[in-house]
Amino acid sequence: MDLLANVALGASVAITPANLALCLLGCLLGTLIGILPGLGPIATISLLLPVTYSMEPVSALIMLAGIYYGAQYGGSTTAILVNLPGEASSVVTALDGYKLAQKGRAGEALFVAAIGSFVAGCFGTLVIVLGGPPLADMASRFASPEYFSLMVLGLFTAVVLANGSVVKAVAMVVLGLFLGLIGNDVNSGQPRMTMGFPELSDGVSFVSIALGLFGIAEVARNLEAGIQRGQLVSQITSLWPSRETLRAMTRPVTRGSVLGSILGVLPGGGVTVASFAAYALEKRVAREPSRFGNGAIEGVAAPESANNAAAQTSFIPLLTLGIPSSAVMAVMVGAMTMHGIVPSPTVIEKQPALFWGLIVSMFVGNVMLVFINLPMIGMWVRFLRVPYRILFQIILVVSAIGVYSVNNTTFEIYVTAAFGVLGYLFYKFDCEPAPLLLGFVIGPLMEENFRRALILSGGDPTVFFTRPISLALILIGVALLAAVALPAVRKKRDEAFQDDAS
Repeated sequence: MDLLANVALGASVAITPANLALCLLGCLLGTLIGILPGLGPIATISLLLPVTYSMEPVSALIMLAGIYYGAQYGGSTTAILVNLPGEASSVVTALDGYKLAQKGRAGEALFVAAIGSFVAGCFGTLVIVLGGPPLADMASRFASPEYFSLMVLGLFTAVVLANGSVVKAVAMVVLGLFLGLIGNDVNSGQPRMTMGFPELSDGVSFVSIALGLFGIAEVARNLEAGIQRGQLVSQITSLWPSRETLRAMTRPVTRGSVLGSILGVLPGGGVTVASFAAYALEKRVAREPSRFGNGAIEGVAAPESANNAAAQTSFIPLLTLGIPSSAVMAVMVGAMTMHGIVPSPTVIEKQPALFWGLIVSMFVGNVMLVFINLPMIGMWVRFLRVPYRILFQIILVVSAIGVYSVNNTTFEIYVTAAFGVLGYLFYKFDCEPAPLLLGFVIGPLMEENFRRALILSGGDPTVFFTRPISLALILIGVALLAAVALPAVRKKRDEAFQDDAS
């Protein structure tokens, strides 16, 4: 009965004219940025944070969440029709989706991607409904040592699941931790690492870091590489698939939904890891693995289901533990903090309308996205005709206006440009910036819980190892790092990102 009452409370919040409109707006924007390269959900959500100042907290989160999971839908459309993944999570979809389109089965591929995304999105949201409250209740019993150890585990997991070198991922996390410590010390009030800039007394702006690393740097990458667009499929005869296709997609959608839901919860997992892992799983269980890469419908159903399920369940650590599991969730932490909401296990108990309203809006948003993506395919593809030489200028101007509006100072623009250059250098040296953003957000929280734990223990540093739960969390993190250092495990890890995308 409590569950039904909570869902009813969420429906009373989410299903209002204003919140329905914002959910629709978020889904539309998410689909658009999923289609167009150069401005992903991280940069877009960061850019829109100042716009949400005047909104109610739940309304702002409903719109921003819609942008995130809407981008997963939009990325598959261009991946299938023009072999141009709008999102990193849609790279795998393009392998078989574009081949199907070339064979005259574009409509079937789009239908499978949309329905698989819808089913997985609803499944992932159901996981939040059933698993969120018990997890939050358990986490509410944590003290400062357990929270610190949990955050250490989260960063270790982010390192293990990051693409590329483990050493580089560790370096990015450490750099993010240092960036998070810039500003005035909370206890002494003395400036730390501000380099004499008074503008840094409150720390580096989150919007500047996110827009620089993920927006400006992405524009530079696209300008350098040149966006090669495949030939547009000229005609989509029918969106309705054959009975054989429906039968073939059932199990991949199921497996992708379950796998994506699990990986979405893990810190550092996220939608890209989920889509690659689901594709690798389908290829291994298939009777004819050689079909993959040549137009296998399973190669569309599984990754699209996985990335959408992961997009939903990635909210679980944020809403129940107060810890972001991905770079996008780190941005959502900024949004919640800006609206006076402290991400923690008490959110469900103290602000049930916000939690359940956001969850119900996800169900509503997934329904909206089916109608946004399938009937409006022609309109979305027309956006691809906008020359990138025009598009990137719009992105840069809008980004500059957005970061300027944070504190009404040009200093933020300079900081964003600096992180844009840094992000481009990270790309050149194969360093993934997502662990940096996680470290930046988690760093201040780790410092706060570390200090509090030492104060309560009278300065005894062994408090993190004498408490059973805290010790278990640290040992799990160390075991993960030790395991990934083994040659066999490291090889499998690299294959999960590379072999199936080659």
